[in-house]
Amino acid sequence: MPGITREEVAHLARLARLELKAEELEHFAGQLDDIIGAVARVSEVADQDVPPTSHPLPLTNVMRADEVRPSLTPAQALSGAPAQEQQRFKVPQILGED
Repeated sequence: MPGITREEVAHLARLARLELKAEELEHFAGQLDDIIGAVARVSEVADQDVPPTSHPLPLTNVMRADEVRPSLTPAQALSGAPAQEQQRFKVPQILGED
């Protein structure tokens, strides 16, 4: 498989909205080529007898029971807020949406 070209790295950078210098394009092209090579080697090793896993050790998600406990009232929770509206924290608008 041919290596990652400088132009491909520039294209990926544009998609990610990254501004890269010429020397960075060369540097990242080499790094991405190494990464793709490593993934290809792992793919060669994977066999039909090896089940896909997300972790090398079996994991069990331990969750506690969801219980109702005493907590703050809305008034207590909002007591230190600089601004509040309809029992919610009021924060400045940042996205220009209504």
